[in-house]
Amino acid sequence: MSLHVVAELRATPGQEDRLRTALESMIEPSLAEPGCLSYRPFADPNDPAHMVVVEEWTGPGSLDEHFATAHFTHIASVLPGILAEPMIIRRLVAE
Repeated sequence: MSLHVVAELRATPGQEDRLRTALESMIEPSLAEPGCLSYRPFADPNDPAHMVVVEEWTGPGSLDEHFATAHFTHIASVLPGILAEPMIIRRLVAE
């Protein structure tokens, strides 16, 4: 059973472009991971500071491996200077 992840992020005013760039830089390396089935950031058309990343992983183990990659640890170190509030990560499975 695959694992879906929805991550919600809100940029500090003036940091919207930085957030978008950071999330876009995650697409290619994340999709190259063996357990990643999809990885797509979305912008809220009514609120440019709000972005959502929708991901699908083969399971919890592949997501844990993603969190240990160099590209994830890099973005995790950059996001505190960009985000207005902590990122919200929801893990979802189909019933």
